[in-house]
Amino acid sequence: MPDLLTPDLAAMAELLRRFGHDACRMEPLYVALCEVAAASERACALMAEAPPEQRKANLLLAALHERVLAGAAPELAAYYPSAGGMRAPDAELADALAACLSREWPALLQHLHHSATQTNEVARGAALWPALADVAALTGRHDLALLDFGCSAGLNLGLDQYALRYRTDDGLTHARGEPADGHRAEIEARWLGATPPPGRAWRIASRHGIDPAPLDPARAPDLRWLQACLWPHDATRRERLARAAAQCRDLPIAIAQASDCIAAIEPWLAGLPAGVQPVMLTSWVLYYLSAPELARLRATVDRLAVSHPLAWVCGDLPALSAPTLAPADLPPLPAMTAEDAASATLWALRWAGQTRVLGWSHPHGRWVAWGAPG
Repeated sequence: MPDLLTPDLAAMAELLRRFGHDACRMEPLYVALCEVAAASERACALMAEAPPEQRKANLLLAALHERVLAGAAPELAAYYPSAGGMRAPDAELADALAACLSREWPALLQHLHHSATQTNEVARGAALWPALADVAALTGRHDLALLDFGCSAGLNLGLDQYALRYRTDDGLTHARGEPADGHRAEIEARWLGATPPPGRAWRIASRHGIDPAPLDPARAPDLRWLQACLWPHDATRRERLARAAAQCRDLPIAIAQASDCIAAIEPWLAGLPAGVQPVMLTSWVLYYLSAPELARLRATVDRLAVSHPLAWVCGDLPALSAPTLAPADLPPLPAMTAEDAASATLWALRWAGQTRVLGWSHPHGRWVAWGAPG
């Protein structure tokens, strides 16, 4: 690390190095780019421009990726498969980064000041599908009104319209959702466990989303930002996201901008028709909330569950999705590496003042390990 880095910039460099080492092992370009950026005073200074709660390496990487996808960083584009690049990281990557930083500084600064990482991972529908079946079973209501809290572009609100296939250990494939037709978003996940994945025991009666800065997938810049938040080598996720965005344009999805998303929950409940089961969804959103915001959200949900039968389906790190449960009270994880286990998503249902663990999944929905709610 260069000696000229101030303590603040040295902290940014350490964040970049740690992210590259811990989170990017499936993306060799980002492993190298994080190392190069950590050694760049200007890259560290750019990252320091983000608000404290958004000062994360993946935001800087997304900002650079967006410039590549926009055709504004040809030197870097040579390394990005998402832009047709085939070049492996080499000694000239640092010069390519420096050229992008110099030429695109205003646009990059705009992203660091005002954008947020919004992966909106559609494949989490592999876990949302059985979670909604559990809600229907517990509440006795099958017409569900969904509120995606921190929805980004709201693509998870179209989960019943996607082609979902579970592969079980006995070699069988269980199709859910709509048939694959070459146009629908396609989700494939391993279903771990003896019980087959549930069929549809629910119907989405309404689809709403709230977000401080929602994205419109019909707008090219917004769709490009969603794509920029994906790993450059992952063509499957890119294709799935593009198809989901096209499908959701034709669905009755209502997305609202809300500077205070917690305060927006109660008005949404008040506007629902009688007979539907309100369900709030959060997937890897709590990670971005401050401790006071988390406490307020939980208190609000519990208060509204008394006046309205609100159910909350949450997928996040265990300490966030089931904060009252000790690790010993959680279901065991399937066999996996320690690195994979560290990012496993725990799905829980907050209902009638109690937290019920539903199951585990890969953070991007590649596998699901489910059990009956208890």
